[in-house]
Amino acid sequence: MTDDTQINVPGDPLGPPDPPRGAMARLRNYFLTGLIVAGPIAITFYLTWWFVTWVDGLVRPFVPAAYRPETYLPFGLPGSGLIVAVFALTFLGFLTANLIGRKLVEFGDMLLGHMPVVRAIYRGLKQVFETLFSGKGSSFRKVGLVEFPSPGMWSIVLISHAPSEDIAVNFPGGEEHAAVFLPCAPNPTTGFFFYVPKSKLIEIEMSAEQAATLIMSAGVVQPGGNDAQKKITALAEMAQAANVARAATIAPAQTPAKVE
Repeated sequence: MTDDTQINVPGDPLGPPDPPRGAMARLRNYFLTGLIVAGPIAITFYLTWWFVTWVDGLVRPFVPAAYRPETYLPFGLPGSGLIVAVFALTFLGFLTANLIGRKLVEFGDMLLGHMPVVRAIYRGLKQVFETLFSGKGSSFRKVGLVEFPSPGMWSIVLISHAPSEDIAVNFPGGEEHAAVFLPCAPNPTTGFFFYVPKSKLIEIEMSAEQAATLIMSAGVVQPGGNDAQKKITALAEMAQAANVARAATIAPAQTPAKVE
C-alpha cells in the first residue's frame, strides 16, 4: 500500500507557502535608508532657511517700506534681506578700496581704539575676521594629534599660527611651539586653545572638514568611510551571489518524493 503523503521542501510550489521571514528587518532597513537620505537634506534646508530668515530680520528694519517686496506683493519674499546685505557689504568693500574709504576706516579704527572696553573687543574681532576671511592665513588648515587629556590618549587638534615673539620667549627650554585648538564633541565650536611643543604635535593627512565631521559624529563617521562601505557592499554582493549559485545547485536534488 502506498502513502500519497508528499515531502514538501522549502519553496515547493506544491506545498504550503513558506511564512514570510525578515519582514520587520526589511522594513527597519527601509526606514533607516530613508532616514539617512532625508535627514541631511532636511537639516540642511532648515539651517539655510533659519540663516536667511535671521538675516532678513536684521536687514528689513533698515530698508524703507517703499522698497520692500511685501509692500507690492501679497506675501513676503524670503531672502530679500540677504540680497540687500550682500549688495551692501560689497558696496562697503568697494568704498573701502579707495582713498576716501581707507581714511574713513582709519578714523573709525582710531575712534574705537580709544574706547576702554570696546577697544579690546573690536581689535580681537577684527584680527579674527581678517585671519579667517582674508584668504591669506593658514590657520586651521592643518590637522594634528596631541597626547591629551592623559598619556596614551590622543586628541585631534586644528593647528593655528605660531605664537608671537612676546609669547614664545616665555616658554621654558626654548623649544618651538605651535598654537592649536582642540574642538569638543559633538559641538566643534567649543573647545580648548593652548600652545604645545612641536615635538609633541603629530601632523596628519586630514582636512579640517574631515576633522570636523569626525568630531561632530564622535568617531562614527571615519575618513575614508565611503571606500570602506563600498568594499563591504562588494563583499556582501559576492556572498549573496554565492548563496544563489549554491541554492541553484542543490534545488534539482530536492525534488518531491513519494513514500511507499
